[in-house]
Amino acid sequence: MLKTAIITEIHSEQDIVTARQKVKQLAKTLNFSAINQVRISTAVSELARNIYLYAGTGRLRFESVLHQDKAGIKLTATDQGPGIPSIRRVLEDGYSTSGGLGMGLPGVKRLMDEFLIDSCPGIGTTIIAVKWV
Repeated sequence: MLKTAIITEIHSEQDIVTARQKVKQLAKTLNFSAINQVRISTAVSELARNIYLYAGTGRLRFESVLHQDKAGIKLTATDQGPGIPSIRRVLEDGYSTSGGLGMGLPGVKRLMDEFLIDSCPGIGTTIIAVKWV
């Protein structure tokens, strides 16, 4: 499998749409089912929206991965925003700092097979999520 990596800068709401389209196309080329293509693109929407709302700008990287004969897609969201003071709190269902009705980070965690978050207040946040075919 050829390793593919796509980087999308997030600066506007249109960038959220673009990121969603790009990751869905990558998921399709990796032979994800239609339902998993939607799950992955939904996770990307949530990650991109969080970057836009809370950090203003950031970057999403999507890449194909292979591990022990399993193919997958790895999402890496990074920003240099205010960081998350309580990771445990933002991973609680129903918690929202924006008052929005989105799935938030708990939704992203449920949609993907692997989920890792690293955040430092005042420095920024990195979220890595993987979905296996």
